[in-house]
Amino acid sequence: MPNVLVVDSSPVDQKIIARLLEHLPDLRLVFTRNGEEGLNQLKQNDFHVVLTDLVIPGFDGFDLLTHIMSHYPLTPVILMTNVGNEAAAVKALQLGASGYLPKKSLNENLVDTIENVLDESRAERERLKLLDCIEKSDFSFVLENDANMFPPLISFLHRSVRAVGLCDETSGIHVCVSLEEALNNALFHGNLELDSLLRDGDQKTYHNLAAERRVTDPYCRRKIYVDVKVTAEEGCFVVRDEGPGFDPQLVPDPTAPENLEKSSGRGLLLMKTFMDDVRHNKLGNQVTMIKRSAHKEARE
Repeated sequence: MPNVLVVDSSPVDQKIIARLLEHLPDLRLVFTRNGEEGLNQLKQNDFHVVLTDLVIPGFDGFDLLTHIMSHYPLTPVILMTNVGNEAAAVKALQLGASGYLPKKSLNENLVDTIENVLDESRAERERLKLLDCIEKSDFSFVLENDANMFPPLISFLHRSVRAVGLCDETSGIHVCVSLEEALNNALFHGNLELDSLLRDGDQKTYHNLAAERRVTDPYCRRKIYVDVKVTAEEGCFVVRDEGPGFDPQLVPDPTAPENLEKSSGRGLLLMKTFMDDVRHNKLGNQVTMIKRSAHKEARE
């Protein structure tokens, strides 16, 4: 039975929502008046959708949305807005909301919106259940020079290493950090050929140069290649760019006191700290990271 949490301080609007949704089969509605009550309900129950007013007493609607996205990522959130709140609704969508509804259009759109979001939520939960059945995984990805693709890729691989039993929560996070560093190195220092020393100076210059090179030959034509093989015993993560490469031996020691506040080499330090083996190819445009299970290391 789908559970829907409604967060709205208006008794009139609560009655309207209840009337509109009462004909949906096997739907359980739980009403709360503010964000604090809503969070308490989320702690106690599994909700398939949260329908919330953007303006709720004693609690910022954006804070509620951010909290749900962080702690209940499988729970989609639909924002209801009053007239004039469309700009705020756009911000909410950027923060991760699954949709928004002007309150003046509830009669026309609420039922269809709830049904669509419930269908997608159900499908996503089934996909994640399937991921939990993975015994081993072998993936290859080809990415454009777009850092926005990194978080979903890392999230997907995090789920994979947890599903096969390679990592616990802590070591899974370590894998994510290492992957993020490797991907950022491939993009910014590999394909875009940005010197990490620039980050220690004017950050604006660094980011402006990155934006310029993303649309300039030859940088814009380069790709990032990610190959992953994961079992319960071991994970192998290979990240390759199409840049000119570098010599890892020339990277200043990031643990030296004079280099602690510098950006150069810190990503490589994190990878070597969190992974069991890190090595580059001769050209220096490919890094291979190995993560072994704690059980395997104990046996060895």
